[in-house]
Amino acid sequence: MKRHLIGITLAVMAVAFGCGDSRTVLTVYSPHGKEQLVLFEERFEALHPEVDVQWVDMGSQEVLDRVRSESANPQADVWYGGPALFFERAAADELLEPYRPSWAGSVLPEARGPGDHYFGVYLTPAVIAYNSEAVDSAEAPRDWDDVLEPRWKGEVLIRDPLASGTMRTIFGMIMYRSIQETGDTAAGYEWLRKLDAQTKEYVLNPALLYQKLARQEGVITLWNLPDVLRVQDRVHLAYVLPESGTPVLVDGVAVVRGAEQGEWARAFVDYLGSVEGQLLAARSAYRNITRTDIPDDSLPDWLVNVKRELVPMEVDWALLETRGREWMRYWDASIRGQGVR
Repeated sequence: MKRHLIGITLAVMAVAFGCGDSRTVLTVYSPHGKEQLVLFEERFEALHPEVDVQWVDMGSQEVLDRVRSESANPQADVWYGGPALFFERAAADELLEPYRPSWAGSVLPEARGPGDHYFGVYLTPAVIAYNSEAVDSAEAPRDWDDVLEPRWKGEVLIRDPLASGTMRTIFGMIMYRSIQETGDTAAGYEWLRKLDAQTKEYVLNPALLYQKLARQEGVITLWNLPDVLRVQDRVHLAYVLPESGTPVLVDGVAVVRGAEQGEWARAFVDYLGSVEGQLLAARSAYRNITRTDIPDDSLPDWLVNVKRELVPMEVDWALLETRGREWMRYWDASIRGQGVR
């Protein structure tokens, strides 16, 4: 009896302290949100039962900052998701391990990062989104400048741009458009001032953004298409692809330099860009995929429609890379919160 009680005690202790789980931990940093991350965690673990995928969900800028701060002692194995610009910064700082995945030749040329430091798995267009219970589709803004109309004053919610790759890209697009049209940044900053005057709040994270939109604390936002599609039913969101065009981010993945589980990190990257991984993302996570060898009749209807209607906006990504931080510093110091509400 005494031996039986000791055995039970040891079993409970093993469970409590995780001693019974001998799986290899693969750590993934990502801005893609719980639903998509759990989806790929479960599928990859089903294919590889010896692996325990553990993810940390944070904004793209936060991932870059954290990978940089941890460079002497890397804690992540994979960086999954975020604009190509951020991956290029990380590559320049020698934070990424070069790796050419098995599917590298099957994706769009713009999805192949220089030096094999990262590859694009998705294309992420920016959109104008609105609460479909509060705003009739015929009245919704059709283009970027429409968001500045007086009727939307105090009705706009914006994800905090300092932590968001999506918002930094949208702001960068506005600044680039200003330079293209006028040769100067003044018009771009003025546009952002007008947007600031329209904005009720800069929201800390996407979950809060969706909650506030659902409660109609604001009814208009600028955001990325897959996240809008993912929550559209429960938050009552609809979207518009801006008529003049929209920036389309190449959403990347990379192995972190010095990753403790480099072999499994490479396997995870291989899965994300495989035909199975790409179809899983398109069908279950509303992702516009970068592979060019998957026929339209295998894709969900929403993606076929987006591919037909999307007008990609020309953007000088190199310019956004070299001047984007300067623009954001000026916005944060001189524009943010200055508009008359």
